[in-house]
Amino acid sequence: MNYIKGNFRSIIYEGNNGYKVGLFKVKETNDEEMQDFLNKVVTFTGFFNDLNKEDKYLFYGSLNNHERYGYQYAVKNYEKVIPEGKEAIIEFLASPLIKNCGEKTATNIVNTLGEEAINKIKEGYQNLLVVPGITENRALKIYNSVMKYAAVDDMMIKLKEYGFSTPEVTNIISIYNDKALNIVNENIYLLKELIGFDKLDNIFIKFNDPADSIRIKSCILEVMNRLTFINGDTYHYVQEIVSGLKTMFKIMVEEDNFNYLIAELVKNKEIVIEADKYYLRESFDMENYIANSLLVTASGKATNYKKVDELIKQIEKEEGINFDKTQIEAIKAALNNNITIITGGPGTGKTTIVKTILKIFKALNNYSEGESIYNIALLAPTGRASKKLMEVTNHSAMTIHRFLKWHKESNTFEYNEENKLHKELVIVDEVSMIDTFLFDSLMRGINHDLKLILIGDENQLPSVGSGLILNDLISTNKFKHIALSKIFRQKSESSIPYLAKEIKDKKLSKDYFLLKEDFNFIETSPNKIKSNIETIALKALEKGITEKDLIVLAPMYKGENGIDNLNNLLQELYNKKAPTKEEIHIADVIFREGDKVIQLTNDVDHNVFNGDIGYIAEINSKAKEVLIVNFDGNFVPYKKEDLIHLKHAYAISIHKSQGSEFDYVLLPITPSFSKMLYNKLIYTGVSRAKKSLIIIGDKLSFERGVQNNYSINRKTTLKERIMASNG
Repeated sequence: MNYIKGNFRSIIYEGNNGYKVGLFKVKETNDEEMQDFLNKVVTFTGFFNDLNKEDKYLFYGSLNNHERYGYQYAVKNYEKVIPEGKEAIIEFLASPLIKNCGEKTATNIVNTLGEEAINKIKEGYQNLLVVPGITENRALKIYNSVMKYAAVDDMMIKLKEYGFSTPEVTNIISIYNDKALNIVNENIYLLKELIGFDKLDNIFIKFNDPADSIRIKSCILEVMNRLTFINGDTYHYVQEIVSGLKTMFKIMVEEDNFNYLIAELVKNKEIVIEADKYYLRESFDMENYIANSLLVTASGKATNYKKVDELIKQIEKEEGINFDKTQIEAIKAALNNNITIITGGPGTGKTTIVKTILKIFKALNNYSEGESIYNIALLAPTGRASKKLMEVTNHSAMTIHRFLKWHKESNTFEYNEENKLHKELVIVDEVSMIDTFLFDSLMRGINHDLKLILIGDENQLPSVGSGLILNDLISTNKFKHIALSKIFRQKSESSIPYLAKEIKDKKLSKDYFLLKEDFNFIETSPNKIKSNIETIALKALEKGITEKDLIVLAPMYKGENGIDNLNNLLQELYNKKAPTKEEIHIADVIFREGDKVIQLTNDVDHNVFNGDIGYIAEINSKAKEVLIVNFDGNFVPYKKEDLIHLKHAYAISIHKSQGSEFDYVLLPITPSFSKMLYNKLIYTGVSRAKKSLIIIGDKLSFERGVQNNYSINRKTTLKERIMASNG
């Protein structure tokens, strides 16, 4: 079969089904038609999984001359090339580790000195002088680089032969030093925090028996990890694990052997079994620590402040408000109990209550501003939620990650069980978004003799990570819980909080879809959703409502009305191409100066967090940091490889909108979204709107989604652990 061999360079276009168009540098071919493309770049087309610039590939196919796009290599099949012998040595010498030695020079060295090239270089730089084109100065630089890595060069070459890329090899050796090869040979899966599990598994299978117990045990743990991520569960049943082994890794194992391997994992303290529940050790430990630490906090000495009623009346007078009975109960409970949970939907007054609790607590303790900041912590899981909390309370607030000083590389926190932060009052907002790992980290990082106030809305989407922290804590009845249900209108015509309540209760009124001052349901076919969004956005611009105030929320990225397509549409509407605006192309995505973008991951070093929205301030494709984003005055630089952490934010996912509020929200609903339309998702999207909400699309899909109870079946045992205590 005809082939081309070489390196993948970049993606030009990527479809929804794995179809890709890209660029490929041809190094070798057996195809006469491809001889003219040797050492040149050719456009390729075909269906692919991931392609890595660090790896070499064999593409099997044929050259076509497209009438519009010119010559393209149509790939029918492909495989990754594992470097061996001379090729591995060339890759080592051509890597960034060796100075002044590119691929051409490395090839000349190996062609001249053979497979003993490394040893000959180490004998003396003079041996390089016989290689055509190498000067004495260059030979010295190459020699010095090789000698710098002399202790590990054989190891590097061997790791390259296994199939690791140069950056991966460098990373492995920088962490494990001379033990790196032993770890790969004894249990390659120990590298899973550095290298993707699937790649490690493919390497293992290539050199070992796929039924080896090391592999099966590692795959059991990986199945449990993936089930935890997919389902949000903290434990699994044996049938789920066995099924996962079969579907994810094509492993079918006899029951006796499975039980033996499970027993070994239990013995090694990697999993825990309680009755018929199988836990990853860290999930088991986290649930237990959360339960125990909360019970210790709750059982501590309670306070009984005497001036609370007087201070509440004073604040009512100053602020011109009248608290109802439930709100007063919530304020008093928060001040007099060690743990208090306050929940409620939009418009129920959670923000006002938090402000009041904070004011009264400061007054009761006679705190100065500095003392308040030292003794009180206001926290939220996202940057936008913490910013909102700071704005409404006029008190310092931050993300939990920043508060605990998260270390991204190790996924650990500077403040922990051995190094706690001591506070008298901790208020945590948007608790429904907090998963087991983050809540466990918080409880480990703070003292337990304090007041802890948890604020949230249990009807919103559950956390992305495992667990149902807020719901579990409420259902124990062990902690004081005040549920706010009465809606306090900010203005008489406000209907959005009422619609959100109807959605939450699954009781839509007969006329819910009728036009109101702040709400409209535009019923239309899927192929007209985009044109409706464009029309609304243009009319909004005429009224001075820009993309800073208006956002589109959708449940899916792909498809005609998905987030990606909507962002392309809105980018052209809000931020057209212009000679004065620099651009950078990443695959089929165009980032342009002035674009509205969203951060997809936490980056504590730059104080930017998952869900933060900013604007591209500057693009310089020739600089090391190709792009700078302005997040409300925080200018964050991005290298080209960091751009995977950014997306356009004219339209964002409903999941990413949690913890945020937007003045104007457009919510497309289409039958193609039906797999993703369920009560909590719709409720969350609707409740993000402050001033105006427009739902565009299919009424029947919306109504079915409201009745869909999906996402309430996460398996956790936090509630049971708390309930089991006599405290």
